[in-house]
Amino acid sequence: MSEIAEATAPVTPAAKRLPRDARYYETKREIEEFLYDEANLLDERCFREWLATLADDLRYFMPMESNVKFGEHATRELTKREQHMSWFNEGKWSLGKRAEQILTGVHWAEEPLSRVCRLVSNVQLKAIETNAAGEIEVDVSSRFLIYQNRCEYEVYLFVGDRLDRIRRTADGWKLARREIRIHQNVLLAKNLSIFF
Repeated sequence: MSEIAEATAPVTPAAKRLPRDARYYETKREIEEFLYDEANLLDERCFREWLATLADDLRYFMPMESNVKFGEHATRELTKREQHMSWFNEGKWSLGKRAEQILTGVHWAEEPLSRVCRLVSNVQLKAIETNAAGEIEVDVSSRFLIYQNRCEYEVYLFVGDRLDRIRRTADGWKLARREIRIHQNVLLAKNLSIFF
């Protein structure tokens, strides 16, 4: 199981949580602002500026979900990175290429451009650590609701949660890892041309 998949296991009352002290709330406020700014950049189609908020070693992953027998959710519900098919298994380079394609104006799934609005909520810090380079890294869980309208009558809703690792660098906070779960066994949208 991937380290993110392990971290996304259901939280039980016995699960250890970070102390809710001044450091927690100050860091949480900064992370929330980072996530809200990110949502605004994406909703306003500022893809180049959004790419600048991504760490060079970014891992961006969205597993597929399966209907499984009761009791098998932890081991079989989600596809595993590097072992199975997934909706996304990308890095910063491939996300940049996707953004460049949209910005050409000849992207079949984004011409005309979608109207998108994101809501981000339930932001919680799961871990605060210092990496080998001395940078602060924060594991963050959040939930999202994304509304997408294409052309005239196409409307899609994406609901799910994310587990992010956000790193404080000399250039500010950077997204270093994201695992996205949309709670659909079958994708109801015609494509996945938006960013999560």
